[in-house]
Amino acid sequence: MHIKTTRPMGRTIHSALAALGAAALILATGACSSEIEADPAASESAASEIAITAPWSRETAEGQDAGGAFMTIANSGAGGDRLIGGSTPAAREVQVHTVDMTDGVMRMRQLTDGLEIPAGGTVTLKPGSYHIMLMGLAQPLTQGETVPLTLTFEKAGAVEVELAVQPVGSQASMGDASDGDDG
Repeated sequence: MHIKTTRPMGRTIHSALAALGAAALILATGACSSEIEADPAASESAASEIAITAPWSRETAEGQDAGGAFMTIANSGAGGDRLIGGSTPAAREVQVHTVDMTDGVMRMRQLTDGLEIPAGGTVTLKPGSYHIMLMGLAQPLTQGETVPLTLTFEKAGAVEVELAVQPVGSQASMGDASDGDDG
């Protein structure tokens, strides 16, 4: 049996071939969509290895152009990861920093290669140590408010947190029972 249909442009298409082509397209699309569905699950698995607790920042003064962000980052995964940066609508740039003591002078410096978060380990970002710098603040950080921050990890990808803005002299998150001197 040979069935022909005519399209408006005058081209003739064999229905059997069209049906076969449509079936191939459906099968190919199904194969592609199942691959696409597998990738987010793998990303979720990687992201779930990173847990962030007690994210906070200090209140800043009017005209102050930068602020710090602090938290504890745990990696329960079998492989290490690296905090490489981030973004926030509250600042122009997010940088990962450390503090060095040289000849009795404390200096902050950006970690251009990011901060290693070891497999099965925890890293505490705190004043006077590893921390996040929010550079080019859009407006002062105000005590009692929260600031959205998206951290970027080399393997886990983007992880969103809310920084609780604490008073100027704070050394640890108000929800953190420690004094901020550990780790």
